[in-house]
Amino acid sequence: DGRGMIKSPEEVELMAESGRLLASVFSHLDREVLAGRSTMEINDLVEAFIVDRLAARPASKGQYGYGYVLNCSRNEVVCHGVPSEMDVLRGGDIVNFDITLEKNGYIADSSKTYLVGEVHPAARRLVRTTYEAMWKGIQEVRPGARLGDVGHAIERHAKRAGYSVVREYCGHGIGREMHEKPEVLHFGRPGTGLRLEEGMVFTIEPMLNAGRRAVHTEDDGWTVVTADGKLSAQFEHTVAVTGNGVRVLTLRPDETVPRRG
Repeated sequence: DGRGMIKSPEEVELMAESGRLLASVFSHLDREVLAGRSTMEINDLVEAFIVDRLAARPASKGQYGYGYVLNCSRNEVVCHGVPSEMDVLRGGDIVNFDITLEKNGYIADSSKTYLVGEVHPAARRLVRTTYEAMWKGIQEVRPGARLGDVGHAIERHAKRAGYSVVREYCGHGIGREMHEKPEVLHFGRPGTGLRLEEGMVFTIEPMLNAGRRAVHTEDDGWTVVTADGKLSAQFEHTVAVTGNGVRVLTLRPDETVPRRG
């Protein structure tokens, strides 16, 4: 039963404003040269932009005892990578920046995997397929659809390309809290799971691995890596179920919503 998960139209508009501001953070990052910079530099740059330019709050900072405004997950890091002065980005890397932003009490959550300098075609293909897989999931969102339809569309696209989908981490409802109901799995059976209703707001954030789906958490308690050391990529948007489909609240100015089909 999804009744506790429904946002009012006014709440969705507040979330859309947070989402628009968060999209502008990625537009800001798009203009930066990443190679040669530490992930801590990127963290500090994003924090200054959110706080000083956007007059908003980086919602990740202090959440679950986490000290930074973003996660930076490079190459074989699947998710929850921690910024560090020692972690310097180099040409050929792929790196996911996962950023949250709160404005007027409502949180938006999005992530993008960046290609640093000249990246090997195999890595580029993984990143492109992960982005497509996220959109395959988003395209299933509309009233009356089920969460299993979303997960199935993502996993089918990944598997066709020869990749695996991480199962330990999932999308989630979002609003005044970073993590609300429902859990949005990136695999599933069509026609199963929660029935979607207008006003539900959640993230879709698949992580695709070039090798096996098995993951391992490092000793810092945060950083999750592929067990086989192969590359992993991720993309994430916050979406709202509308009366007849889906609205991507964190859509960036450079993005167009793909047509269904």
